[in-house]
Amino acid sequence: MTSTQTQAGSPVGAPSGPGGRGAPVRRPTAFAEAWRRLPQVARTAPGRLRVAGLVLTVLVLAFGAVTGWQVDRRARAADHLVEVSQPLSQDAAEIYRSLADADTTAATGFLLAGSEPKAVRERYEQDLDRASRLLTQAAARTTASSGSQQWLTALNEQLPVYAGLVETARSYNRSGLPLGGAYLRFASALMQQRDQLAPDDRYKAHGMLAAAQQLYEAQNRQVRQDYADARAVPYASILLGVLALAALVRFQWLLFRRTNRVFNPGLLGASAAVAAALLWVLVGHGVARSDLAASDRGGAAPLRALDQARIQALQCRGAENLNLVARGSTTAYAERWQAVSTQLAGSRGDGSGGTLSQALSLTSGDPASRSQVQAAVADFRSWDGLHDTAAAANDKGEYTTAVNDTVGQGKAPTTEAAFERMDHSLAAAVEHEQQDFLAAADNGRDAVTGLAVGASVLAVLAAAGALLGIGRRLAEYR
Repeated sequence: MTSTQTQAGSPVGAPSGPGGRGAPVRRPTAFAEAWRRLPQVARTAPGRLRVAGLVLTVLVLAFGAVTGWQVDRRARAADHLVEVSQPLSQDAAEIYRSLADADTTAATGFLLAGSEPKAVRERYEQDLDRASRLLTQAAARTTASSGSQQWLTALNEQLPVYAGLVETARSYNRSGLPLGGAYLRFASALMQQRDQLAPDDRYKAHGMLAAAQQLYEAQNRQVRQDYADARAVPYASILLGVLALAALVRFQWLLFRRTNRVFNPGLLGASAAVAAALLWVLVGHGVARSDLAASDRGGAAPLRALDQARIQALQCRGAENLNLVARGSTTAYAERWQAVSTQLAGSRGDGSGGTLSQALSLTSGDPASRSQVQAAVADFRSWDGLHDTAAAANDKGEYTTAVNDTVGQGKAPTTEAAFERMDHSLAAAVEHEQQDFLAAADNGRDAVTGLAVGASVLAVLAAAGALLGIGRRLAEYR
């Protein structure tokens, strides 16, 4: 066997495979080749500069991208708070108030029977019109998947049923038939307790006011969520900004030690851009958090207490009127007055320990609102005393006297007049707190306006500056 043959008899280097042709040689891709040579390149000065430029660029751009994303989310939450959730929360409170006032006014008209003033009738119709308009408005501003939609649907379905029952009660009452009182109590049950027409439907099984309360609470939950989202600290953005700035400063220090050159315009500009963006994020978000906290503390929180006070006052007023409509057939309305009035003004009826006390506490920093709430407390004391007088007359069988003390149209003070004064005072406080909320919330929203775009632009400029600065150093090796 010659030296050019293997033990198997094949010449060394002879082609193998079908047709005598060898398998094709696979050449590495450009990326694989670059990756293989990366350790060697990184050991050279130009290679280290390129790697450093890549790291700095990625870090700075990541800071810009994360900042834009996080700040944009917070700005959107602030916008939603000011433009949607808080107005809808206030609309929900007004829907409840309109429905409760309509029920109370219907009872007032029933008590006055044939002498029902035109103003009472018009007020009832205005309440229903306002509730219908606000329901339509709220439905248009919420999504189909919103938790509020189910309650809006229930209220829209029940409102015409309630109006029909009240009209039937009025018709029987004008004819002098006692069946009118039964229809009015049935309508009030639909409004305040449960829908006896459709007990199997889980939404219709709620009274209209219960559904309105659920709508109000759903909107308040959205307000709290928007506050939490808008005030959340952008930790990832701040961390990346600090890392990017530290990396830029560290790299410039290393260049100074190696080249003894103090300034690199590109890297210095990149550091200034990152520092400006980071400072903008810290200051802008800090100011926004402070203003939004002020809008909650000095606007949204007092509004919730004032809205609740107005709702409870209407519940008291409705129980008071319906107790007279019942003509002693039930004590449920008298008991309801006692329970709700305690929630409103405390067990002593002086505003201490009740919702009025909470409203006084929350408006302590605003003299204008606080004075209105104090007036409301005084009005309730007057109302409470007049209520006791009317209730005592009713218990003694002096029904006409009790009605006159409650809704009489004469010059003598009535519980209705005291309630109207109280509601007017609370309404003035609500309007003032709404203005305070909008002023503070708008300031908070303005504090982050343009921050997402500005920080992103600064990050791009910083990346360009870093590449330019490193490019000048690389040019020295050519």
